[in-house]
Amino acid sequence: MFQRLQTKLTVLYAGLFALALSVVAVTVYVAIASNAQRAVREEMAASGTVFDRIWTLRTQRLHDGAELLSRDFGFRAAVATHDRPTVESAVANLRQRLGLDLAFTVGVDGEVVGMDPARLDLEKLWSALDAEDGAQGVFAIDGKPYQLISAPILSPTLTGWIVFAAKLDEPEMRGLEKLSAIGLDAQVFDQRGGQWVSADTGPVNTPLAAFVAKAMHDKLREPAVLRGGADTLVLVKPIRALDRTSGAALVLRYPVAQAMAPYRPLMAAVIVAGLIGAALVAAASWALSRGISKPITALDVAARRLQRGEDVKVEVTTRDEIGRLAESFNLMAGEIREREAEMIRQALHDGETGLPNRRALERAIQMRLAELEPGEQVLISAIGFDRFPQVRAAIGYELATELVAKLGQRVADAAPGVMVGRLTTSILCTVSSTKDLDGTLSRAEGLLPGLEAPILVGGEPVDVHITHGVAATAAGGLDAARLIERALIALDQARAAHRKLMMFDPVAYGDPAANLSLMSEMLEAVRKGELYLNHQPKLDLRTGQITGVEALARWNHPTRGFIRPDLFVGMAEETGHIRALTDYVLAQAIDDQARLRGAGHDVLMSVNVSGRLIDDCSFADHAIAQVAASGARLCFEITETAVIGNPDVALSVLDRLAEAGIPVSIDDYGSGLSSLAYLKQIRADELKIDKAFVMSLEAGGKDALLVKSTVDLAHSLGMKVTAEGVETREGLAVLQLMGCDLAQGYHIAKPMGLDKLVDFLGEWSIELPAPKETRPDEARRSA
Repeated sequence: MFQRLQTKLTVLYAGLFALALSVVAVTVYVAIASNAQRAVREEMAASGTVFDRIWTLRTQRLHDGAELLSRDFGFRAAVATHDRPTVESAVANLRQRLGLDLAFTVGVDGEVVGMDPARLDLEKLWSALDAEDGAQGVFAIDGKPYQLISAPILSPTLTGWIVFAAKLDEPEMRGLEKLSAIGLDAQVFDQRGGQWVSADTGPVNTPLAAFVAKAMHDKLREPAVLRGGADTLVLVKPIRALDRTSGAALVLRYPVAQAMAPYRPLMAAVIVAGLIGAALVAAASWALSRGISKPITALDVAARRLQRGEDVKVEVTTRDEIGRLAESFNLMAGEIREREAEMIRQALHDGETGLPNRRALERAIQMRLAELEPGEQVLISAIGFDRFPQVRAAIGYELATELVAKLGQRVADAAPGVMVGRLTTSILCTVSSTKDLDGTLSRAEGLLPGLEAPILVGGEPVDVHITHGVAATAAGGLDAARLIERALIALDQARAAHRKLMMFDPVAYGDPAANLSLMSEMLEAVRKGELYLNHQPKLDLRTGQITGVEALARWNHPTRGFIRPDLFVGMAEETGHIRALTDYVLAQAIDDQARLRGAGHDVLMSVNVSGRLIDDCSFADHAIAQVAASGARLCFEITETAVIGNPDVALSVLDRLAEAGIPVSIDDYGSGLSSLAYLKQIRADELKIDKAFVMSLEAGGKDALLVKSTVDLAHSLGMKVTAEGVETREGLAVLQLMGCDLAQGYHIAKPMGLDKLVDFLGEWSIELPAPKETRPDEARRSA
């Protein structure tokens, strides 16, 4: 809620003081209120006692007057003789003398003398007078309560009653209130028709009337608090009623607020003193908290600056805990700066050579890009240490690392102002800027001989061979990461072209993103069956018949047109999609062979199987199951090098194919690093000689000798031999002379679709030249 410590402390101290003051004020108020209410209760009880005394005295006085008149002989005679004027005169005289409100007589026959009988409930009055000698109590006359005193008139028998009445009205109550030491409010309530009615307000259903009814019912004789808009202390004292079936009560009231009035100056003084004290506490707390929070605030500001990487130091002004905290902060900040410098150094430098690493190089490139002048470019050179794994294996890791570090130092010495860093284990990188790109490249080529001079490591010179890949960009061009990537690609391009220095060639690099999308499109084409097979016939050189065909995958892209097989097949191998492509070709080849059989041509169908699948047991299971289910005659063509990756698994797979009756052909023999050891272990039925040797057979030379020796070697191992790339009649004749079994090439037929193949096989006829008898030395000379 509060953001500043100074404010929090001030509010806390002031709040605690206010809370303590509130507790004191509430305690004082409760004590005062309790004492005030107790004093009022005691005064009300005393006032009730006074009322009882006055009521008794007045009752006695009225009773004595009534007794005196009722015993007067003349008055009794007048009542007995119904001398109304005499009775009225006597009653009026006594009423005036006693100061009564009403005085009258009631005869036993119900006759009333001295007042209008209509003002009385005569029946109820007569019943009350007849029920008790000297009946007295509160009785309603004209709807108002009166205190009635009666005395019987005997002449000598009962002839009537003399009745005196004193009105219990407001003046009477005010007189009673004046006798109290406190300003009480007095009222008389009587019960009429089951309701308690005030002599002043009449029959009104008020909370006070309900309180009186409850107090009378519960016989509550102590003052109690009447809750309402303003709390009031109320004392209800029962008064005797003339009619025993009714009731009357004297109600004394005193407002609680009025009881607290004498103490208001004291409470006001307490509140004022509390406010002044709270203000003083708040001011003192503010000053105290400011002294505490000021150095803490300084520490907070310093911590935020330290968080932003700024160099900060807090001034120590005290020797207390805050001062010691500031000293600790300064010490911590210094250690953080040292560790941060070391972390930055480690983050931006290679741990082995101490050269700047890739992150430092990218930073330097970005800075140079931001500071380029018009016409200037940032130049990146990726310097690759050729055959570094072999050198490291020869001299060891430690000396190899020292060799790279010294090479980096040599590059830095040869090109001052150029930043040199280490990209990978065997690749250095330089960062520079130039306005003359061609001139800079020429100077770089001139430095190559000096950079490749032997480096002394461990007391011995070590030959150094390096290749440069270069990339450049102007302002607003490539970012650092892309520029380094292009330099590395240029290094690969230079090594592939066997050049020492080469700029990035975007044409040779092509569009990898497009190639990646090409694979997705190829998978979609495989699912939709949009790829197709062309078949190239294979000629049996002994019978002159077409005994086999090679199935070749083809793809005519709907937007890119015809796509070379070496492009999409090679990419399928690299991206791991070759299995899907091979499964499709296998299924299509089985279907095409079945259609050829239906057309009357039973030929062996050869299918190329990638080296990535030779050691895949699941593919072998799938292929064997497909061939067995269809009864197809298939031959799987593989390269010899496919076995080298995982020879144990690959050879076992080839054995399983042989046991399943699926012939295996070794494709492109002689184009790679042929191994006689693997050739001996492979259970192959056919050896295909690479076209690079076959296409120049008619010219003689070493190619003819190699082909002849390969044919003899294959026959010795029990394999047939197929020559690829036969494009002339002369070459075909030489192969027949050498004893080659099968030939394949454009001279025989180009790859063709299935329908054309059916027509081709139906029309095929060729006259092979008869091989002449030759001696071995003549065969060698012809070779």
